[in-house]
Amino acid sequence: MSTPIASKVLGVIGGSGVYDIDGLTNKKWKKVLSPFGEPSDELLFGDLDGISMVFLPRHGRGHKIPPSEINFRANIDALKRSGVTDLVSVSAVGSLKESLPPGTFVVIDQFIDRTFAREKSFFGSGVVAHVSMAHPVCSRLGKHLLSAGKDEGISIVDGGTYLVMEGPQFSSLAESNLYRTWNCDVIGMTNMPEAKLAREAEICYASVAMVTDFDCWHPHHEAVTVDSIVKVLVANAQNARSLVKTVAPKLHSDNEAYRCSCRSALQFAIITSPESREPALVKKLDAVAGRILNPHT
Repeated sequence: MSTPIASKVLGVIGGSGVYDIDGLTNKKWKKVLSPFGEPSDELLFGDLDGISMVFLPRHGRGHKIPPSEINFRANIDALKRSGVTDLVSVSAVGSLKESLPPGTFVVIDQFIDRTFAREKSFFGSGVVAHVSMAHPVCSRLGKHLLSAGKDEGISIVDGGTYLVMEGPQFSSLAESNLYRTWNCDVIGMTNMPEAKLAREAEICYASVAMVTDFDCWHPHHEAVTVDSIVKVLVANAQNARSLVKTVAPKLHSDNEAYRCSCRSALQFAIITSPESREPALVKKLDAVAGRILNPHT
């Protein structure tokens, strides 16, 4: 019996400095409507080395949207509606460790969520669900990214904990030192609730954190400024685009994707009994949770 090969669509959410993708053919920007509101921008559709790809600039083209005002639910819902199965998040971060200098890429494997002003779930009153976030990223996708980074000669690290702060201000020195005592590796403002929502949407999600600075804890480096970050962002952005281009064929040839547990995260997560589910919310969840809520449509 032949091994089933699941269809694969690569999604990329570009963070600070990454507003497009090199090598895309048949490119077209499209507006994708979501019942959860407006996504950050139109989505860029195209083909990349044999795999369909969808790109979304997290802050919008021109970097118009601050972290706390990103509509994370609309972004993930729009990507799901666009057929995305594997989602790569790239984002700028500060380093909390001497061993992770500016220019280093980290394939994240854990998060600490310190955000407080964001909608963090697609579910709510009328349809209650609880997904596991013990292992918040897709290890299969992460391995492909690590391999692609090494192929490109990028300084890339396997595994790290990302402290997600609310922002938009950077950390105080006391906060930065506190997070270091928690053994966090990097700090940023954008991967939560993004990772949680991707899990709820049954999308394989991996995060590549691009180090731009040492936050403010380092005694021999100046306090973080936007100017210093932008200089490193320019260098990191090209490496990020190269990474995406190199990972695409690896995903294209991955015949084990259909086995990934991320794609069945909702299998036993929805607690509300069918007769008690709120019809209006069920309708909004048609893309995110239609596999479970409307299995026969």
